[in-house]
Amino acid sequence: MGNADSCGGVGILGIAWAFGGMIFVLVYCTAGISGGHINPAVTFGLFLARKVSLIRAVMYMVAQCLGAICGVGLVKAFQKSYYKKYGGGANTLADGFSTGTGLGAEIIGTFVLVYTVFSATDPKRSARDSHVP
Repeated sequence: MGNADSCGGVGILGIAWAFGGMIFVLVYCTAGISGGHINPAVTFGLFLARKVSLIRAVMYMVAQCLGAICGVGLVKAFQKSYYKKYGGGANTLADGFSTGTGLGAEIIGTFVLVYTVFSATDPKRSARDSHVP
């Protein structure tokens, strides 16, 4: 077959599950270390819930944004052809979806992410509550 894209077989749903699984792993692994602060939306949610101070929240958000900038710089430096081919990894809406639909999906996805972090970092949960029967 003449499929030049070797990842074409997984489709959009497979890519979504891969991203979701990676976020789950990141939250699970970092919850006990940093409280699960994996992006500014999580930090902002934890700030609103009064689980982190304003100064710490701002410092986390600055560090997260600097980390993202450094990460994209590394990709651009070492994988320039892929960086150009995929527009720097910028997300866009697929044809047929409105800005409102995209915004709604982002709001729902961010809610699920922040809810997951809140659940993973809840001090009232003990280790015995974390198993899956």
